[in-house]
Amino acid sequence: MIKYLQHKYALSEVGAKDMLKACVTCIFSNIALMLPISLLYYLTSDLMQGGVPDGRRAFYIAGSIICLILIFGTTYFQYNTTFLATYVESGKRRITLAEKLRKMPLSFFGKKDLSDLTSTIMADCASLETASSHWIPQLIGAIVSTILVAISLFFINWTMAVAALWVLPVAFLIVLFSSKVQHSLGVKEMAVKMACADGIQECLESVRDLRANNAEEIYLKGLNKKIKAVEKRSIITELGTAVFVASAQMVLKLGIATVALVGGFLLTEGSLDILTFFMFLLVVSRIYDPMQLALQNLAAMIATNVQCDRMNEILSHPIQTGIDRLSNKGYDIEFDHVGFGYLQKEQVLQDISFTAKQGEVAALIGPSGGGKTTVSRLASRFWDITKGKITVGGMDISEIDPECLMTLYSIVFQDVTLFNNSILENIRIGRMNATDDEVIAAAKLAHCDEFANKLPQGWNTLIGENGSELSGGERQRISIARAFLKDAPIILLDEATASLDVENESKIQESLSRLIQKKTVLIIAHRMRTVAGADKIVVLDGGYVAQQGKPEDLLAVQGIYQNMVRIQAETNHWKLV
Repeated sequence: MIKYLQHKYALSEVGAKDMLKACVTCIFSNIALMLPISLLYYLTSDLMQGGVPDGRRAFYIAGSIICLILIFGTTYFQYNTTFLATYVESGKRRITLAEKLRKMPLSFFGKKDLSDLTSTIMADCASLETASSHWIPQLIGAIVSTILVAISLFFINWTMAVAALWVLPVAFLIVLFSSKVQHSLGVKEMAVKMACADGIQECLESVRDLRANNAEEIYLKGLNKKIKAVEKRSIITELGTAVFVASAQMVLKLGIATVALVGGFLLTEGSLDILTFFMFLLVVSRIYDPMQLALQNLAAMIATNVQCDRMNEILSHPIQTGIDRLSNKGYDIEFDHVGFGYLQKEQVLQDISFTAKQGEVAALIGPSGGGKTTVSRLASRFWDITKGKITVGGMDISEIDPECLMTLYSIVFQDVTLFNNSILENIRIGRMNATDDEVIAAAKLAHCDEFANKLPQGWNTLIGENGSELSGGERQRISIARAFLKDAPIILLDEATASLDVENESKIQESLSRLIQKKTVLIIAHRMRTVAGADKIVVLDGGYVAQQGKPEDLLAVQGIYQNMVRIQAETNHWKLV
């Protein structure tokens, strides 16, 4: 049962146990609410017989007090086990999803939009939070307590019990039969919601380009259509659910009529006394109201299957694992007949073999789309290869825990990611336990002091979301400063100086030359002068190694490298007419 609940509702083991406790407390709470009816039954019996005897008055007073205490106690425990425990579990669920995402290969993120994952962690978790606190325990509690009451009714008068209870299974079957329809409606609704969320996010991210090309009005018209589609689909989904729930609730109301008709008939025959008839009317009035709510809860539970499936897709996805102990001897990176594809049927790299040796600079060049960035990502196990082997110092990186492996790498990406924090804290990401002096020293190597000292709060200036307050070159220098601070034995540079002007590029190149001494360096660049001093050139084209060797050797033979050098040399003489 625990395992089933964990999988069904994306719960932790503790959360599944808490849900069972919540269901039990709801059962007791519902039973406690039924106790006053029993007390009222006996009181009515005494009144019909001429009045309440003096000796039974204390019984009714004590019984009322006990009922109040039981109702208060069960309600208190029900609140704690349903609401408080659910909110704790909701926090754990979000953290679990985030931890799972943190350990996943980047190939998973290539299949998912950012807005989709954000919606799963926030909106879907919120939906399940409501389900766990308001729907599931109350539904289970209502069903079990009703079954217990139903059993007792059959002992009193089975004919009246049938008249009162026949509507319950019919009503629930109507809602249960709607599960496929609700799931289909839920999937379609989620699809248009994600399309709308993607459109909104894309609009916010590209507002500058839209404005620059006078495309705002056209784009917003398309976005408005997506918003209207969400509204239309939400109405259809609600209507589709309401048809079944309303029908089931109408059937439920028939129970009161059948109790009245059957009870009246039995009264005229003399096979039912008026007190029992009165008691059945009280019971059905107490049962049907919460069962109407239970039908709504059942429909809502069925609707959460879509959210549960989305969460389980993340929770069940395989993660990158490995031992947390490094066994490398040196830091040579070797690609041995490596193949890789983002999709199973589409191979990006076919048969890549080369070695980047420690103490040397290996440069990856080639036409766009040739696989240069992919190779650098595979070297640091951002993705797992589909064939071949990649080793660092003879150690197979596929057998090493990714976080442990990353201690060997300092990476400067072409697309810099910064946080809305100070310059110091953005650089400190390179080594979180670094002192301020160490951070500033690394920053100066990357020439960050040239712009930091001009800012209002200096090193403590907040730089905005993703460094929006800085220029492209300044953002790039912060990224390079992180690599200086980490000072790892392997350096991966993906167009590290692409956003810098000529003067700063020369300064950074000088600083990098000090950083890379005695280290393994893998650099991606399009400017031939950037890689002219490399110890080894690896030319990638169409997923294959087209050429590899020293720059001077490749320049002496016809091929892609010689052609790229020639074309870039010609572009130096281009000018606007």
